Amino acid sequence: MKNIQIKASSFFELLKAKDTSMWEIFAQMIDGEEKEIIFLDDDEKILFNYFLPDNLDKLNDDRKKFAEEYAEKLSGLN
Repeated sequence: MKNIQIKASSFFELLKAKDTSMWEIFAQMIDGEEKEIIFLDDDEKILFNYFLPDNLDKLNDDRKKFAEEYAEKLSGLN
């Protein structure tokens, strides 16, 4: 499995500037091999990781699951 390290702040600034979602970027990275994407803070400390699946169907499943969990967390804040 390939490991990819990404500086989170730069990554999310780029997404905002390009007006695109992280899921679109992840879809472009799929090549049949699972990858671990490691998001780092500006001090190179690990914030979180994501295992990019090897196919688009699994990515779409992850996207749906993330959206549901995110909506639950937001509803818990209200």
